[in-house]
Amino acid sequence: MKKYLFILCAMSLMACAQSSQEQQSNTTSILITDVNIITVTDGSIRTNQQIVIDSGKIKSISGTLKNPDDYVTKIDGSGKYIIPGLSEMHAHIPQPNISAERIEEVLFLYLSNGITTIRGMLGHPAHLELREKAANSDIISPRIFTSSPSLNGNTIKTKEEAIAKITAYQKEGYDFLKIHPGITLEVFDQLVKTAHEVGIPFSGHVPIDVGIRHALESNYGSIDHIDGFLEGLVPESENVNPSENGFFGYNFTPIADASKIEELVQLANDHNVWIVPTQSLFERWFAPVSADELLKDPEMKYMPASTLRNWKERKGQYTEQNPNFNEAQWNQFNTIRRKLLKQLQDNGNRILLGSDAPQLFNVPGFSIHHEIDGMVKAGLTPLQILQTGTRNPAIFLGKEETFGQIKVGLDADLVILDTNPLENIDALQQISGVMVRGQWLSKEMINKRLSEIAQNASKN
Repeated sequence: MKKYLFILCAMSLMACAQSSQEQQSNTTSILITDVNIITVTDGSIRTNQQIVIDSGKIKSISGTLKNPDDYVTKIDGSGKYIIPGLSEMHAHIPQPNISAERIEEVLFLYLSNGITTIRGMLGHPAHLELREKAANSDIISPRIFTSSPSLNGNTIKTKEEAIAKITAYQKEGYDFLKIHPGITLEVFDQLVKTAHEVGIPFSGHVPIDVGIRHALESNYGSIDHIDGFLEGLVPESENVNPSENGFFGYNFTPIADASKIEELVQLANDHNVWIVPTQSLFERWFAPVSADELLKDPEMKYMPASTLRNWKERKGQYTEQNPNFNEAQWNQFNTIRRKLLKQLQDNGNRILLGSDAPQLFNVPGFSIHHEIDGMVKAGLTPLQILQTGTRNPAIFLGKEETFGQIKVGLDADLVILDTNPLENIDALQQISGVMVRGQWLSKEMINKRLSEIAQNASKN
């Protein structure tokens, strides 16, 4: 009898302790109620779900929840849709020659558009420190992955320089190497050999001396801008000078053979190469639309006037003042790019969402919607587009157990939308709030911060 009473007592104490723990957890946790979860793996929707966030992680997901009124912090998701945070896979983090305040503003511009992960494509030692600050939540920022400083024809002219720099960048902790034009074939091959030996991936441009086929066979992590592909469509019988290719192969448009697309797509698949299209560059910067028209976009108010003036001048140099640029050829050029993008998606599904912000007329964060518009015009579905910015980046970066889905145990990187993006991808612009590793940014807070950024930009 005494033993029985002892067991009852112990069970009662355990229950009390558990109840006390739950009450304490409920004061620190965040509850998102009655929200519709979009499953980015297959496009299914789990309706009216209760999501509990604690310590920056997704703690539980269920149709019902005991004692919901006990939660101090609740977010009403009724009638709304929730997706994983988006990734901008071709971002540019400001260099440290500008103020810390402006750097943090740029990072917030990404967040304001639901982008909770960025891959910086022109690294600097300061970005390693910034990456840690973001990881530790010392600043409000997307998760950061950063490239090395640029590897190009000026920074690595010899095989010895390639070995030294690649080895150093790997030891310094950069996430990957950034390839720019100008590298000779001999030096490139040494770069590839050393990168594989020390275990650091490489991504970026395809140097002219290398060519798209050799680049794909060298196992790039990603090729950005669909660089080198159009040049790869030119028949050898044309006997062109590769250095006369123009802006991403534009000059070779009239002689490109689209029947060769299938071969290049298969080669990319064979070597597991991912593609970051940055299609918005070619439909805004290098496109027959005037700078004055682009400057009317509402997001331009977040950029300093000096930047906007520079963008207008440079666009003129590439289009209006360029004797080789004409709308008819551009239409042909862009049609080929869209075909490449569609076939790379349909026959590989290794597309990563990236807009190259802040490049010309691509305001950080906001430019992702222009990129998405280009994907729609190329024929990608809303689900495919969502995957390019959620699941695919997580797979590419080897972080499937960290982010990219709404799943228990993963980081709470979430975006609540007013409407269903599977029905209309423009829903990604109708944000109710953003959560970055458990930190909630309400629509009101986002708008207030954006107003401050616009005010600061107007002074510069």
